[in-house]
Amino acid sequence: MKNKTDINEFHQLPILDGLELLNAKSCTFNFPFHTHNTFNISLILKNTFNTKLTDRFLKAPVGTICITNVKEVHATPCDNLIGNSFFTFYVSPDVISKLNNNKNVFFKDNIIYDQSIFSELYYLSLNFKQKDIQFEERLKSTLTSLISKYSYNQDNNYKTKQLFQSFINNTSFDGFSLSKTASEFGISKYKFIRLFKQETGLTPNNFILLKKIEQSKEMLRNGNPIFNVAIDCGFYDNSHFYKNFKRFIGVNPMEYQNAFFLS
Repeated sequence: MKNKTDINEFHQLPILDGLELLNAKSCTFNFPFHTHNTFNISLILKNTFNTKLTDRFLKAPVGTICITNVKEVHATPCDNLIGNSFFTFYVSPDVISKLNNNKNVFFKDNIIYDQSIFSELYYLSLNFKQKDIQFEERLKSTLTSLISKYSYNQDNNYKTKQLFQSFINNTSFDGFSLSKTASEFGISKYKFIRLFKQETGLTPNNFILLKKIEQSKEMLRNGNPIFNVAIDCGFYDNSHFYKNFKRFIGVNPMEYQNAFFLS
């Protein structure tokens, strides 16, 4: 049953390579360690926003912008009593690169204090459904300012090292066995977990779960029935699928799918 204070809204817009938006209102559950194929640009609206990275624990006060780079491993523990409110723009790396003269972008500082940029992004977050405010052009202009003032022209540092690269690229993870896989590498399962997390930022179980979530998102965007998606992606049932999907995405599978077909 949904917590009455936990009302998140997910939106998808047919601009900027399919811009996605999450409006989290008094969110009371924790987002586990995960990554995104986008830049996450979050406006902190209520309560201090906590972000765990692989090597740091950050606190973003209300009125700041919290950014996670593409593939940057992070977790977001929310206040379980009064909740956190934030608005996130999920922006394609191709869009960000184009706004930076086709150069790669990396934000070294995850928390940014800039009242002007925050205010403009906040206005856009409130009015993205309005057709007379030139939303796309204003967002591109604001993102360009954000990039020029706070980013670096370099690749991010979150690439998997060579030990597990081939394994990750060539493994479907269906019926994955930790003990069997560790033995194939000639190490104990505990050492496998430690090395895998050291190189990817995620435990093997979280890594596999995240791959299932990403597969399910693609199937939902293609209009597949939710029950079929749950089974095809290896979840026990709809309840198991709904619970894990929301932990990573912020909304349940139906709310996510509706954003693509009811907007």
